[in-house]
Amino acid sequence: MLWKGRRESTNVEDRRGVSRGGMAVGGGVGTIVLIAVALLFGADPRELLEQTQTGAPQQGVQTGAQRGVNPQEDELKKFTSVVLAETEDVWQQLFQQAGKRYREPKLTLFTGQVRSACGAAGASTGPFYCSGDEKLYIDLSFYRDLKSRLGAPGDFAQAYVVAHEVGHHIQHLLGTMEGVDARQRRLSEADANRLSVMLELQADFYAGVWAHYAQRRGIIEPGDIEEALGAATAIGDDRLQRQGQGYVVPDSFTHGTSEQRVRWFKKGLDTGDIRQGDTFSARNL
Repeated sequence: MLWKGRRESTNVEDRRGVSRGGMAVGGGVGTIVLIAVALLFGADPRELLEQTQTGAPQQGVQTGAQRGVNPQEDELKKFTSVVLAETEDVWQQLFQQAGKRYREPKLTLFTGQVRSACGAAGASTGPFYCSGDEKLYIDLSFYRDLKSRLGAPGDFAQAYVVAHEVGHHIQHLLGTMEGVDARQRRLSEADANRLSVMLELQADFYAGVWAHYAQRRGIIEPGDIEEALGAATAIGDDRLQRQGQGYVVPDSFTHGTSEQRVRWFKKGLDTGDIRQGDTFSARNL
């Protein structure tokens, strides 16, 4: 991805190295990794908080305590800031064309754990979006896990992470996220999960729409799209469940299969038309 030298977003808040204290997610290392993967790209922060709040408070951690920041992450911070800026430029234009105003989200970088308007969350939850404060939250160490644990290397795989979370911000601005939340409260768990899948696939579609215009803006290199598709494949519910437990339970899917995630991302990439991303009315997800 040709990102160096491009504009960095001013909507980035760096909380790396600052402990917010309080809670820890229970479970062994393997469980935490699976949770991080399964909740990648748009997990409901309230669900994450419920898990976080059942954990035991960490000992010897003080609110605001400074921790060391890995200097190697500085380039990742710049990269993430550029990607966010690129999404700002694309969505500002698309909203303007639709006669709407685009309100830019903030992006918070954190280390270990963070407190948002949706509550406290740890790095094990993976990147997430909180509509309460209109912020994206990312622990940059997740990029390393994306490559080493999930087998999805490349900077455009990382850009896909940011673009997907921005997709949830688009859903919030359009009222989609709140509408889904209201409907889920009246449904069975299986039906609520199906709505969650539709929400996540639409965020994948929006990420693809951004990639469509990123191509036009000349920042995509050969192989970048394949990196994003590799990331979409890596975090499909079916693949994660098969890796984690040896079998799949479709009624428990919350993000969609690898095939679905790839297909909706590609639809956004191919069309660049936000109107074609209505996953809630699609006959075939």
